Amino acid sequence: MPALKRTAAALLAAAAVTGTTLATAGTASAASYSCKTSSSNTYDDPSYNGPDSDNWSFDVKLCARRSGGYIYTTATVYWDGPYSANTNNSFTFNKARFHLQTKKSVSGTDPVVKYANYTGLEGALENSSATGNGSYETGTLKYRATSARYLADGYIQLDWSGDGKGYRAPILFTASPTV
Repeated sequence: MPALKRTAAALLAAAAVTGTTLATAGTASAASYSCKTSSSNTYDDPSYNGPDSDNWSFDVKLCARRSGGYIYTTATVYWDGPYSANTNNSFTFNKARFHLQTKKSVSGTDPVVKYANYTGLEGALENSSATGNGSYETGTLKYRATSARYLADGYIQLDWSGDGKGYRAPILFTASPTV
């Protein structure tokens, strides 16, 4: 009988350790995002020449994480715009978008493996706070990962209202760390 009790105790202990190991492994696989925030230059609204401030500056936080065999990438755009850019000002931009990219990290130029354009940035910019500040979060891209390293990258494109030039050159930011 004592041998049976020792065996049962050993099995219970093994089950407890296995359960702890599995719970720990599940938590470890749900890794957090690796992010990098970078800033842009200041951009002037070319259609406005009045006495008020009309400059915009941007910060972008690009993030990537690896979880469950996938790479997830996302971005958050923060801005400091002119105080006159307050709510419901739809005269500043014809269009604005954030172009989010998932890239495979390789020697040389990193190839884009997935991307999306988030055009909701225009509405967010045009509905800034009364002081011209705000933020916008993109959706999340999901890509089936290999053993390679990946990163999030992206840029802003602005089409200023009234200048007739369409999207201007991309406003570039520093990519996320690789995951």
